[in-house]
Amino acid sequence: MKKKLMILCMSVLVIIGCLTGCGKSSSKIRFGAAGLGGMYHTFADTFTNLVTSKNKDYNLEVKTTAGSAANLRLLSKNYIQMAVAQTDLIHDAYQKTGIFKNEKKTRGYSAVAALYTEACQIVVPADSSIKSVDDLQGKKVSIGEKESGTEQNAKQILSIYGLNEKLVNEVNLNYTNAAKQLKSGKIDAFFCTAGVETTVIGELAKQCNIRLISLDQRGIDKLKKSYGFYSECTIPKETYAKQSEDVKTVGVKAVLLASDKLPEETVKNMTEILFKNKQSIQYALPVDISLDEKSSVKGITIPFHKGAAAYYKAHGMNVSTKKGSN
Repeated sequence: MKKKLMILCMSVLVIIGCLTGCGKSSSKIRFGAAGLGGMYHTFADTFTNLVTSKNKDYNLEVKTTAGSAANLRLLSKNYIQMAVAQTDLIHDAYQKTGIFKNEKKTRGYSAVAALYTEACQIVVPADSSIKSVDDLQGKKVSIGEKESGTEQNAKQILSIYGLNEKLVNEVNLNYTNAAKQLKSGKIDAFFCTAGVETTVIGELAKQCNIRLISLDQRGIDKLKKSYGFYSECTIPKETYAKQSEDVKTVGVKAVLLASDKLPEETVKNMTEILFKNKQSIQYALPVDISLDEKSSVKGITIPFHKGAAAYYKAHGMNVSTKKGSN
C-alpha cells in the first residue's frame, strides 16, 4: 500500500513538473529583428531588455531574421511572437498582394504601434561617379537581403527610374556584408531602408568616405503617387561623418507587431512599458522614434491587437481590432 502511494505521489509530482515546465516554455516570447547593424535589431535589443527588466514574468528573446518579409511569415506561423516590419510589406501580407500574393497563411498578428519613419538610403563611395539613381545603370548594386523590405523598396525605386535587373547588376546582401563589399570595391552601391542614423552606415562613414544619393522631386512624387505608403523625408546634413548636405528621399513607417496568440493582458502591459519608457528607448537609439499615442496609431492599415487597443482606450483613443476576410 505504501509502495503504491509512493508511486502515485511521484507520478503526481512528475505531472506537475511537466505542466510547470510546459508553462515556462510557452511563456518565451521570440522577437523577430532583422540583420545586425540595422535599426530593427537595435530597437529589438533595447525593447526586450526594457520589458524583461520591468516585468520578470516575461521571457523575451531576440531572433535575427532576414527582415520585414521574413518577420511577417514567421509571425503568421507563430515561430516568433513579436516583430517590427515595414508598413508597406505589412499591408501586402495582410491583403495577400505583392510578394505574398500566392501564399496560404499571411496573417495571425496585429499592430501595436508605429515607431518611426524608415528612410530609403542609397550609399556610394564619396569619389564615385554615381550622382543620381539614373547613374546606377550598369553598376553592381546590393538591393538588400532577398525578400526584405529593403529589396522591395530598391526594386520600386529603380523601376520608377526605368531600371530593372537587366540594366542594374543586382545582388542580395545584408547590411553588414554590403558595407564590407562597398568598402573593398566589390560593389558600387547599396540600398538600406532603416531609421537614420543607421548604425552600419554610421560605422562605414567612420572607416571610409561615403556619400548618399538623393532622389529628385520627380522620382519622389512618382513613388508617392504609385505607392500610397511612401512619404517624403530628409536625411539632415551631418547625420553621417562628412555628410555636408541634406539628402532627399522617401520613407516608410516601421510598425511593432504582436502575434494574435499573445494574451491581451501581456500585450497591454508591453504597450504600456513602450510608452512609459519612451525617453529611455530614445536615448538608446540614434533615430528619432517620436513615440506618442496619437502618432503611433497613424498610417497603420491593419487591425490592432486587443491588448494594444485596451491600452489606447485607457488613454482616450479608440482603434479597430476588427479582422476582415482574407
